[in-house]
Amino acid sequence: MSSATVNSEDNSYAPSRGEDEPLLGRAGDASQQEGKGIQYNPFIGTALLNSAGILLTTQAILVLQPTHTPRQKKQGTNVHAALNITSVLSLIAGLIIIEYNKISHGGIHFASPHAILGLITYIFFIVQALIGIAQYYLPNLFGSIDNAKSFYKYHRMTGYVILILAFATVAAATQTDFNKNVLHIKLWAVIVASLITLIGVLPRIKKQKLGMS
Repeated sequence: MSSATVNSEDNSYAPSRGEDEPLLGRAGDASQQEGKGIQYNPFIGTALLNSAGILLTTQAILVLQPTHTPRQKKQGTNVHAALNITSVLSLIAGLIIIEYNKISHGGIHFASPHAILGLITYIFFIVQALIGIAQYYLPNLFGSIDNAKSFYKYHRMTGYVILILAFATVAAATQTDFNKNVLHIKLWAVIVASLITLIGVLPRIKKQKLGMS
Protein backbone atom coordinates (compact mmCIF):
# COMPACT_ATOMS: atom_id res chain seq x y z
CA MET A 1 0.00 0.00 0.00
CA SER A 2 1.41 3.42 -0.95
CA SER A 3 2.51 5.69 1.85
CA ALA A 4 1.27 8.78 -0.01
CA THR A 5 -1.74 10.64 1.34
CA VAL A 6 -4.28 11.84 -1.20
CA ASN A 7 -6.81 14.54 -0.46
CA SER A 8 -10.05 13.41 -2.06
CA GLU A 9 -11.24 17.01 -2.60
CA ASP A 10 -8.27 18.52 -4.52
CA ASN A 11 -6.17 15.45 -5.40
CA SER A 12 -3.17 17.15 -3.76
CA TYR A 13 -0.24 14.96 -2.97
CA ALA A 14 1.39 14.87 0.46
CA PRO A 15 4.76 13.12 0.25
CA SER A 16 5.93 11.02 3.16
CA ARG A 17 8.79 8.71 4.00
CA GLY A 18 9.26 5.85 1.55
CA GLU A 19 9.50 6.05 -2.21
CA ASP A 20 9.29 9.86 -2.11
CA GLU A 21 12.30 10.37 0.15
CA PRO A 22 15.56 11.04 -1.74
CA LEU A 23 18.93 9.74 -0.62
CA LEU A 24 19.77 13.22 0.67
CA GLY A 25 17.05 15.59 1.85
CA ARG A 26 13.48 15.36 3.06
CA ALA A 27 10.54 13.48 1.60
CA GLY A 28 9.28 15.31 -1.48
CA ASP A 29 12.46 17.33 -2.09
CA ALA A 30 13.10 15.44 -5.35
CA SER A 31 9.46 14.97 -6.38
CA GLN A 32 7.68 16.69 -9.24
CA GLN A 33 5.31 19.31 -7.85
CA GLU A 34 1.63 18.90 -8.52
CA GLY A 35 0.40 21.19 -11.27
CA LYS A 36 3.84 21.74 -12.81
CA GLY A 37 4.67 20.26 -16.21
CA ILE A 38 7.46 17.78 -16.80
CA GLN A 39 9.55 20.54 -18.44
CA TYR A 40 10.27 21.83 -14.93
CA ASN A 41 12.04 18.62 -13.99
CA PRO A 42 15.86 18.66 -14.03
CA PHE A 43 17.02 17.95 -17.56
CA ILE A 44 20.70 17.65 -18.41
CA GLY A 45 20.31 16.81 -22.10
CA THR A 46 21.72 20.16 -23.15
CA ALA A 47 24.73 19.76 -20.85
CA LEU A 48 25.50 16.32 -22.28
CA LEU A 49 25.13 17.48 -25.88
CA ASN A 50 27.29 20.56 -25.34
CA SER A 51 29.93 18.47 -23.58
CA ALA A 52 29.89 16.04 -26.51
CA GLY A 53 30.30 18.97 -28.90
CA ILE A 54 33.38 20.25 -27.07
CA LEU A 55 34.84 16.75 -26.86
CA LEU A 56 34.38 16.20 -30.60
CA THR A 57 35.96 19.56 -31.43
CA THR A 58 38.95 18.78 -29.21
CA GLN A 59 39.34 15.41 -30.92
CA ALA A 60 39.03 17.06 -34.33
CA ILE A 61 41.96 19.32 -33.47
CA LEU A 62 44.08 16.47 -32.12
CA VAL A 63 43.46 14.36 -35.23
CA LEU A 64 44.67 17.07 -37.61
CA GLN A 65 47.63 18.46 -35.66
CA PRO A 66 50.21 15.69 -36.38
CA THR A 67 49.54 15.42 -40.13
CA HIS A 68 52.33 16.60 -42.46
CA THR A 69 52.33 14.60 -45.73
CA PRO A 70 49.73 15.38 -48.46
CA ARG A 71 48.00 12.03 -47.91
CA GLN A 72 47.91 12.50 -44.13
CA LYS A 73 46.61 16.05 -44.48
CA LYS A 74 43.79 15.00 -46.81
CA GLN A 75 42.76 12.11 -44.61
CA GLY A 76 43.11 14.18 -41.44
CA THR A 77 41.09 17.06 -42.88
CA ASN A 78 38.21 14.76 -43.85
CA VAL A 79 38.08 13.30 -40.34
CA HIS A 80 38.50 16.79 -38.86
CA ALA A 81 35.54 18.04 -40.89
CA ALA A 82 33.34 15.07 -40.00
CA LEU A 83 34.05 15.46 -36.28
CA ASN A 84 33.43 19.21 -36.36
CA ILE A 85 30.16 18.84 -38.30
CA THR A 86 28.99 16.31 -35.72
CA SER A 87 30.15 18.66 -32.98
CA VAL A 88 28.16 21.59 -34.38
CA LEU A 89 25.05 19.43 -34.79
CA SER A 90 25.40 18.31 -31.18
CA LEU A 91 25.76 21.90 -30.00
CA ILE A 92 22.75 23.04 -32.04
CA ALA A 93 20.69 20.20 -30.55
CA GLY A 94 21.75 21.34 -27.08
CA LEU A 95 20.71 24.91 -27.89
CA ILE A 96 17.31 23.79 -29.20
CA ILE A 97 16.67 21.75 -26.06
CA ILE A 98 17.50 24.55 -23.65
CA GLU A 99 15.47 27.08 -25.66
CA TYR A 100 12.47 24.74 -25.80
CA ASN A 101 12.79 24.24 -22.06
CA LYS A 102 12.81 27.99 -21.42
CA ILE A 103 9.98 28.75 -23.86
CA SER A 104 7.79 26.00 -22.41
CA HIS A 105 7.75 27.56 -18.95
CA GLY A 106 8.35 31.22 -19.76
CA GLY A 107 11.98 31.34 -18.74
CA ILE A 108 14.22 34.35 -19.38
CA HIS A 109 16.48 33.99 -22.42
CA PHE A 110 20.18 34.89 -22.48
CA ALA A 111 20.15 36.71 -19.16
CA SER A 112 23.10 35.15 -17.33
CA PRO A 113 26.79 35.55 -18.24
CA HIS A 114 26.81 31.83 -19.12
CA ALA A 115 23.86 32.22 -21.50
CA ILE A 116 25.35 35.26 -23.25
CA LEU A 117 28.79 33.68 -23.51
CA GLY A 118 27.16 30.47 -24.69
CA LEU A 119 25.30 32.23 -27.51
CA ILE A 120 28.52 33.87 -28.67
CA THR A 121 30.28 30.50 -28.55
CA TYR A 122 27.50 28.81 -30.56
CA ILE A 123 27.77 31.48 -33.26
CA PHE A 124 31.56 31.19 -33.43
CA PHE A 125 31.39 27.40 -33.68
CA ILE A 126 28.91 27.53 -36.57
CA VAL A 127 30.76 30.26 -38.48
CA GLN A 128 34.09 28.53 -37.94
CA ALA A 129 32.73 25.24 -39.29
CA LEU A 130 31.16 26.87 -42.34
CA ILE A 131 34.34 28.76 -43.20
CA GLY A 132 36.47 25.66 -42.73
CA ILE A 133 34.25 23.59 -45.02
CA ALA A 134 34.23 26.35 -47.65
CA GLN A 135 38.02 26.76 -47.53
CA TYR A 136 38.78 23.13 -48.18
CA TYR A 137 35.82 21.80 -50.17
CA LEU A 138 34.66 24.97 -51.96
CA PRO A 139 37.89 26.97 -52.50
CA ASN A 140 36.46 28.76 -55.54
CA LEU A 141 34.34 30.81 -53.15
CA PHE A 142 37.62 32.50 -52.21
CA GLY A 143 38.62 33.04 -55.82
CA SER A 144 41.14 30.22 -56.05
CA ILE A 145 42.67 27.33 -54.11
CA ASP A 146 45.68 29.48 -53.21
CA ASN A 147 43.45 32.23 -51.85
CA ALA A 148 41.56 29.71 -49.77
CA LYS A 149 44.80 28.25 -48.41
CA SER A 150 45.98 31.72 -47.40
CA PHE A 151 43.17 31.76 -44.83
CA TYR A 152 44.11 28.41 -43.28
CA LYS A 153 46.30 29.97 -40.59
CA TYR A 154 43.50 32.27 -39.46
CA HIS A 155 41.11 29.34 -39.34
CA ARG A 156 43.57 27.45 -37.12
CA MET A 157 44.12 30.44 -34.82
CA THR A 158 40.42 31.11 -34.33
CA GLY A 159 39.86 27.39 -33.73
CA TYR A 160 42.11 27.46 -30.66
CA VAL A 161 40.49 30.69 -29.46
CA ILE A 162 37.02 29.17 -29.80
CA LEU A 163 38.10 26.08 -27.86
CA ILE A 164 39.26 28.29 -25.00
CA LEU A 165 35.99 30.26 -25.25
CA ALA A 166 34.05 27.00 -24.98
CA PHE A 167 35.88 26.10 -21.76
CA ALA A 168 35.16 29.58 -20.40
CA THR A 169 31.47 29.03 -21.17
CA VAL A 170 31.48 25.74 -19.26
CA ALA A 171 33.17 27.46 -16.33
CA ALA A 172 30.48 30.15 -16.36
CA ALA A 173 27.83 27.41 -16.30
CA THR A 174 28.95 26.39 -12.81
CA GLN A 175 27.62 29.71 -11.53
CA THR A 176 24.06 29.19 -12.83
CA ASP A 177 21.18 28.36 -10.51
CA PHE A 178 20.60 25.07 -12.36
CA ASN A 179 24.11 23.90 -11.61
CA LYS A 180 24.05 25.13 -8.03
CA ASN A 181 20.70 23.47 -7.31
CA VAL A 182 20.90 20.33 -9.44
CA LEU A 183 24.26 19.39 -10.98
CA HIS A 184 26.63 20.76 -8.32
CA ILE A 185 29.64 20.85 -10.68
CA LYS A 186 32.51 22.71 -9.01
CA LEU A 187 34.21 25.64 -10.74
CA TRP A 188 37.65 24.43 -9.73
CA ALA A 189 36.98 21.02 -11.33
CA VAL A 190 36.06 22.64 -14.66
CA ILE A 191 39.13 24.89 -14.56
CA VAL A 192 41.46 21.96 -13.81
CA ALA A 193 39.91 19.79 -16.54
CA SER A 194 40.13 22.66 -19.04
CA LEU A 195 43.78 23.35 -18.22
CA ILE A 196 44.69 19.67 -18.53
CA THR A 197 42.99 19.53 -21.94
CA LEU A 198 44.71 22.70 -23.14
CA ILE A 199 48.06 21.40 -21.92
CA GLY A 200 47.48 18.39 -24.14
CA VAL A 201 46.43 20.49 -27.15
CA LEU A 202 48.36 23.76 -27.25
CA PRO A 203 51.96 22.42 -27.04
CA ARG A 204 51.24 20.36 -30.18
CA ILE A 205 50.68 23.49 -32.26
CA LYS A 206 53.11 23.79 -35.16
CA LYS A 207 54.26 27.40 -35.55
CA GLN A 208 54.61 27.06 -39.30
CA LYS A 209 50.91 26.20 -39.65
CA LEU A 210 50.07 29.50 -37.97
CA GLY A 211 52.33 31.45 -40.30
CA MET A 212 55.07 31.82 -37.69
CA SER A 213 58.68 31.14 -38.63
